[in-house]
This record gives sequence, structure tokens and C-alpha cells, in this order.
Amino acid sequence: MIPERISCVVGARPNFMKVAPVHQALARRGLQVRLVHTGQHYDEKMSAVFFEDLGMPRPDAFLGVGSGNHAEQTARVMTGFDSDCEQFRPQLVLVAGDVNSTLACALVAAKRGIAVGHIEAGLRSRDWSMPEEINRIITDGCSDLLLTPSRDGDANLRQEGVPDWRIHFVGNCMIDSLRTHLERALALGTAAALGLSAQGYAVATLHRPSNVDEPPQLARLLAALGAASERLPILFPIHPRTKKRIEDAGLHVAPGITLCEPLGYLQFLGLLAEAKLVLTDSGGIQEETTALGVPCLTLRANTERPVTVSEGSNLLLGTDTATIGPAVEAILAGQGKRGRIPELWDGKAAERVADLVCGGFRTLLDA
Repeated sequence: MIPERISCVVGARPNFMKVAPVHQALARRGLQVRLVHTGQHYDEKMSAVFFEDLGMPRPDAFLGVGSGNHAEQTARVMTGFDSDCEQFRPQLVLVAGDVNSTLACALVAAKRGIAVGHIEAGLRSRDWSMPEEINRIITDGCSDLLLTPSRDGDANLRQEGVPDWRIHFVGNCMIDSLRTHLERALALGTAAALGLSAQGYAVATLHRPSNVDEPPQLARLLAALGAASERLPILFPIHPRTKKRIEDAGLHVAPGITLCEPLGYLQFLGLLAEAKLVLTDSGGIQEETTALGVPCLTLRANTERPVTVSEGSNLLLGTDTATIGPAVEAILAGQGKRGRIPELWDGKAAERVADLVCGGFRTLLDA
């Protein structure tokens, strides 16, 4: 199959960095590419900033699904995207990552007999308490093109019985965006504008339910970050969910921690690149810090991106906040993880995706 009409789906901000280079690579090949924004994560200012930063055109379709619980949100995306497929009649739907929009649009396409390509396929945390793990596994199950960012993704899929003809190791599309835009990001001088010196601060992000939904755990994390901020200032772009949890619980944030609103892609990338270390529970930031060679302390019990630990600069700390202080001290003493850039994180993953699409591929219906 060689498709002429392709729908590329974005739903949440992490999707933008993965889809932008693929959308551009396919458009350069002369294919008819429709950009569909489900609106799962959306506000006018932040959405506009991300699209501008990444050089993406305005979406051809905006479904406007908004927030809601998992069932409501997934259902609204499915209903909206089904109508969009009826109108555009794509021959291939490309979804990225592991958010509810990813799963919803893959299901709609599969039920309509439309080929599905999953950008960032094969990642596994093996933690079924994470909604993202469920989304990843089901999306992979109904995808024709499983586009993996690292070799462990291939191994996971084979272990699950997926035939080799569906698995394609293309590399990490999000790193394409990082490599393309890093120079512009650094030129903004965001750290200096915030009164921070290169290598003289840390960046923190927290948003996962396991870290922010239970006040005792959130309090312990804030206390550990507060202690670390006595050694170097911490910039904390705060997720709206996390901000609300802190306010609802009446928790204190140490003076060494500077809270700010979520940042645009280029601003945040520039801050990551010049940070001494990063503390996070985000999946994508584990990959970005590995590509940048910045020590990353992941505040989770597991990760679906083990290559960032086995090869990169990521250290998985678990959920015991007592591990944070010693890990920070080790980095400040020059003993932080260096790592190396994993295979095919070379800025050309999107071109490999376009090669696969334009070269033709088998589909589940043909098998």
C-alpha cells in the first residue's frame, strides 16, 4: 500500500514535537497530509506558541474535545475523528505517543479499515496502573506500521508475538525536533532572562498522579526539592494539575524553588540544555535530557524508556524521596551520569518514516 491521503493526529503538547518533523517530511514528498488537532490539551496561547516554535501549519481540523475523565475524553475524540475521517477519507492515520487521543484515533481508523502508523511504538513500562501503558499496548495492537524509537521497542513487540513485517526501527522523531530547533532555543537566552546562569540551576517537572494526587507524597517531594534548592536554585514550570493539588492541600513551596507557568517549546528546550540537572516524572524529558547529555533524575518507580537509563543520562530514582538528596549531591560533585546518544537518535527519524510510507507497506487487512 502507498497512501496518497494521510491524517497526522496531535492531541497533547508532547505529540507536537513527534509529529511536526513527520508532517514536514511527508509534505515534502508531495503527499496530501491533513493535520488534525483533537484539542485534548489546548489553550490558545500555549497551542499557538508550540505550533509557531515547531514551524507547524495551523491544523486543518480542530476537534475541540477539551478535558474530562478518560472515558469521556476518549469517546469525544472518537466521535470527532470519525466524522473527520468520513470527510477526508485518509488511507493512513499516523498517531504518536500514548495519550488518549492516540488510542482513540487509532481505534477509529482500525474500525474503518484505514491503515494506522504508531510513532513511538513498542515502549513498555509494564505498569498497568498507568493509563498511558494501556493506550500504548492497545494502539500497537491495531497498528499496521509500528515505528519504534529504540531497539527495546522492537524486542517488546516481538515478545508479544508481533510479526517482523509490522515492526520498523526508525529512531526518535522527537529528537529530530530537538536537533532542528536547539540553536534557536539557546539563542532566546531564557535562563539568563530569568536570572539564572548556565549550569547554575536545576529544572523540575511533576504531573503524574502517583506523585501529585496524594498529598503526603506530594508534600514529601516538595520537601526534598526544597532541600535540593538550598544547593542550587530550581525552576519549576508547574503543570495546572500539580498547581491545583498544591493549593488544595495547602502545601508550602521552598523559596529556592521558582514556580512559573508552562513554557513554550523553545523556551523550555533552552532551559533544559543549560541546566545542571533535571528532576522529572515526564517520559519525553527523559529522552530530551539524554539527547542533550544533561543528568536526569526520574521520580518514578519505572520507565517505558529504559534506553535513557541503560545508555543515556537518566537515573531512575523510584518513589522514595530520600534518594533525591544523595543523587543531587553526586551530580554537583561531578559524578552525574553522562551516557551516550542512542542509536538512530540522529535527527533523521522522520525521513525514515516518510521513506517507509512512500515505499509501500503491508497492512493488517492484507495479512
